[in-house]
Order: sequence, then C-alpha cells, then structure tokens
Amino acid sequence: MTAELVRGQNHTLPQTRLEIRVSAGSPVVAGATLGDERGTVRGAEWVAHPASHRVPGLEVSRQAAADHRLAVDLDALPDEVHRVTVLLALPMGAGRPGRFGAVAAPFVAVTGLDGAEIATFTLTGLDTESAVSALELYRRQGGWKVRAVGQGYAAGLAEMLADQGVAGAAELAASIQEAVASGLARSVTPPPRSPDGERVRHPAGPAASPDDGRPAAPAQAPEPLADPASSHTDLPGGPINYAHPRRQTSAPPPPPAAPPTAPGQPAQPVAGDAGGWSMDERLYNQIWGMFEDLARAVAAYRSAVDFAESRMDQELDRTLSDPRSRIGGAGDRAREQARAKRDELTGRAREALDRDLAQLAAESAVVEPALPAAYAGWDNPVWHGYRVPMEIPMAMRIGDLRLPEGNGLRIPLLVRLPLERGIWIDSGRTGSEAAAATSGDQLRRLAMETAVALAARLLAVHPSDEFSVHVIDPAGSAAAQLSPLVRAGVLAGPPAAGAEGVSSVLAHLTRRVDLVQMALRAGAADALPPDLDTGEQLLIVNDFPHGFDDRAVTQLRYLADEGPSVGVHLLMVADREDARAYGPVLDPLWRSQLRITPVADDHLADPWVGHAWTYEPLRAPEGSRVLDQVLALVAAARGAGYR
Repeated sequence: MTAELVRGQNHTLPQTRLEIRVSAGSPVVAGATLGDERGTVRGAEWVAHPASHRVPGLEVSRQAAADHRLAVDLDALPDEVHRVTVLLALPMGAGRPGRFGAVAAPFVAVTGLDGAEIATFTLTGLDTESAVSALELYRRQGGWKVRAVGQGYAAGLAEMLADQGVAGAAELAASIQEAVASGLARSVTPPPRSPDGERVRHPAGPAASPDDGRPAAPAQAPEPLADPASSHTDLPGGPINYAHPRRQTSAPPPPPAAPPTAPGQPAQPVAGDAGGWSMDERLYNQIWGMFEDLARAVAAYRSAVDFAESRMDQELDRTLSDPRSRIGGAGDRAREQARAKRDELTGRAREALDRDLAQLAAESAVVEPALPAAYAGWDNPVWHGYRVPMEIPMAMRIGDLRLPEGNGLRIPLLVRLPLERGIWIDSGRTGSEAAAATSGDQLRRLAMETAVALAARLLAVHPSDEFSVHVIDPAGSAAAQLSPLVRAGVLAGPPAAGAEGVSSVLAHLTRRVDLVQMALRAGAADALPPDLDTGEQLLIVNDFPHGFDDRAVTQLRYLADEGPSVGVHLLMVADREDARAYGPVLDPLWRSQLRITPVADDHLADPWVGHAWTYEPLRAPEGSRVLDQVLALVAAARGAGYR
C-alpha cells in the first residue's frame, strides 16, 4: 500500500535498497546530502550532485532533467550518517524558470527494487523558491523512515546547503550550477514519450531478486523517456514542441506484431515495433527505446558490480576487525568466501547484461537494414536507391553511440529536424585516445570532413531548394575538404574568406533572421521581401574564432540564439581551447550547441543515468563515392548540373 505523504508526515521504510524517482514539469537538478545525528553535513564529500554524483550508498544523476532516478543503499552509508536529504534545484541561466512557482509541482516517489511505490510526495505550495529539500530518509530506533519535507529556499541552492551546515556553501552551489551548465552542451536529448510512442519492451530473462546485486534502477523498469530540455530552454520561443507536424489527433495504427516464439524465449525483434503514424516515426521511437534500454542495462550492471565490491569490502572489514579471525585459517576462509560471493554476484550481473545485449544486438540487426536514408549510415544500401525527398523527415542521423560494456553494439544518434540547436565539431585535442593519437592538422581536416558530410546529409534529406548552405572559411584552409560541395554547385555562394567575406555572410543571415522575426511577430509573413529565401539555412564556420572581430562574434552569437527558431542553423568547426581566448563571452555560444568530435570520444551524456557515451562520427566507406553521388542527385534536382 503506497503512503501518500503530506508535508511533515513520515512513513516506515520496509527495506534499505531503494530508488527515489523525481518527476518535474521542467528540468531540475537532483542531489542529496548526508547528515550526522544532528543533521549537519560535515563537508562537500557528503553531498551528491551532478559534478560528484556518487557518495557511499547513494548515486544521483549527472545533469538536469525532468525525470530522475536516485539509487540508495542505506546499508552502505557510513555509520555516522543518520539522515539523507533529497534536494531539488532549478538550473540557472537566461530563459529558464527562476522559481518553482512557475513550473508544475515536482512529484517524488520512494520505491523498492521491483518498482513498487512505498511513499509519494507532491511538492505543492512552492512560489519564489528555486531550491527545495524534498524528502529526508532518517534512522529511527534501528530502522529507517522517510519524511516529506518540502522546505523551499528563495535564495537557492547556496542557502539550502548553508542551512545544512555545509562549509563553503556558496562556492559548492556555484560549482554544481557550473557543472550542470557545462553538461548542457554535451547532453543527448531524446524525445519525450507519448502514449502512442511507448517503447515495446521484449522480455530479457527472469527478473533479478532483491539480493542478487542488481542496482536500485532496474534495467527493464518501464518509464517515460525524460525530456531534459536543458539544451533548448536558452533558445527563443520556449521549449521545443516535439509533436509530429503531420500527426493526426486520433490513435495511430498499432505497430507490427512480433512473430510467435517458443515459451520462455525472448520475443523476436521486429523493425518498427514502436508506436507512430509512419514507419519512419516508428523506427525513430524504436531507436530511442534501444538507446534507453542499453543505458539502463549497463547502469544495472555497473551498479551490481559496485554493490558486490562494497559488500565484499564490508565483509572483509568485519573479518579484519576481529583479532581472532584476522590471521590464520579462519581469516583466509573468510576472505575466500567474501571474494567468492563477490564473483558470484558480478557473474550473475554479467549474465543478465549479456542477455540484454544479445536481445539489443538482434534488434539492431533487423532495424539497421530497414532504416530510411535519413537514419542510415553511409554504408547502408538504401543510398544506392536514393531519390531527393518530397518532404522533410522527422530526424537525421549524425553519428553512433556506444558504451564500453556494449560488446560493440552501436546505437544511431538521431537529431530532430528542423535542427533545434547548432552543432559544434571540436577540432582540438579532446583527451580521448583517438584524439591523442591524431595530429592537430589531421584533427582539423577530419573535423571539416565531418562538417561537409553532415551538410551533405542535410541537403540530401531536405526537398529540393528548401535548404541552403553558406560557408565561412576565413583563411581558405578548408578548400580541399569543401570540394565535394563546391564541385556539386550546391552552396548558396562561394566560401567566404577574409574579413570582408565574413562580414558579408553574417550580415546577410542576420538580416534574414531580423526580417522573419519581425514578420512573424506582426503576423505579416506575406510582407517579406520577394528576394528573401525563407527556406532552412545552414552556416558552416571553419576555424572559429580566427578571422572574427568583436562585431562578427556578436553577430554569430545572435545567430546561435535567435536563428534556430526561424530556420538559420550553425555548424561550427572550432578548437574549444582556441575559443577560450575570448573568455566567458563565448560560453553561452559553446553551451547552446551540441558538441561532437571528428574522432571517437566519450563526452556525450544520456538524461537517465548520465553515462559517458562514446560518440563516433559517420564516415563514408574508404574509396566510396556515395557522397559525390548523393550530391550529384541533389544538384540535378535543383537544376544546377554536376560539373
């Protein structure tokens, strides 16, 4: 029976391994503090937050999101900890809600490992507060209880941490907000789950028992996808509307049924088994479902391994603390038993992960050949039958994502169209092994080749004459990489070089953004000048910030902020370290864009458990002319002829 708590009410917790689920109407930062018998937090090491997401017995998300799952193991807490307080805070930044009164009331639920709710609490009555202590778990007469708190703080996270006795509360709060803000530029944003787009889950073997070392966040627990929206709320026009522009209001047709299977066997995967009006929409939802499943399966495995190691350490500590069993045969047997139990738990966790991976690999094997061109890799045979489309697809593939435990399984990274934010291709040394093994000149060349491949794909998935590409190459250093676009004649004009060229292109696109915005605000779209191209525009900027003066930087920031809402998008090729020369003035530009790399790099985070995913850019097969062939068809459709 679920206890629906009101502020100040408490409830006994029947178990010590728990999950705390947070649902909010806007992205929030979720964290927790550990307090002693007086409720005092003894230091920053007793605070779990996005920049330090694990403390003993507790794990929180590494970024802001509308939905969170916090894993709690009360038995693994230090003995001096008597209280765990769950904190929620609103991310700081322009365009974000500054108070909880402006968003839907957050809902917090304490559940067991099986997902059954133990206690829930809706945080109503908040107004000017930007941070709130939601729940606290506390020791009581040898057991644990949960209390609904709901104490808000108008002065934000710093005031809340100071109220719990944290030394340097202001500095810690600032570092938390900075970590959240920096994470926005590397977050992978899935679509929110709708009733007609729910993931069809396939059984992957028997559920784990509460004592088998599985984590507090079960891999197969059904949950709507979280929409962190953190990467979009800085843009004009408010949150992005993910509704399909051609979706009807009635229920969509059901997804195709899986073929029958033998009893006890997992269902056979089917391409397009998610909800949606079209096969493209079903595949889109299915791919994001696979991404979520892999994230949770790996989170389950990692948590189980951590639990097994922690349990072994505790058993060894108890053994070594007793002088009678510290040495001799008894001590050796205790150590062997502890290690054997650890190996058993991790082995069972690996078996569960291998089942999940095998099912996902089988699903990938049927999904990849069924993908349309917009979702497919350059090596997919679908490009051999490519034709210029008549309408814009829902999304486009910009790379692949994988995890080290995934046995090589790759999940397509899809972004919605029209693009909702710019893309920053980092041409510098990012710290990955692949980047370290690549020279600086080669990284810059690969970054520009990645930009050209993305531009070619954008041209290929848009109808003829509905997408234009502009290029700024101040020093003319990317002529070789730009040659496929130049030869095809698909650019809106020659690549702009020098200060005059930079100024001309930026002035042209800034004027377009200004005119379209004014026309939309005045409700006079028909009054736009006849020479104005109202189609989607892409600006490729190479080697930024070289060749940019202060005015040009200001115009570029303006395009990054205001452009996406009226069809002007940025694709920047730049070394982040070079851009630091401008100081904090470029931080908003950096954070507003999705950062990718020209070589494999583990910098993208998911909104569920905050894994560091390895991103791999899309590349045409060695010696393939698929890029030239696709651009030739695009040029022919435009009547430009291929030279």
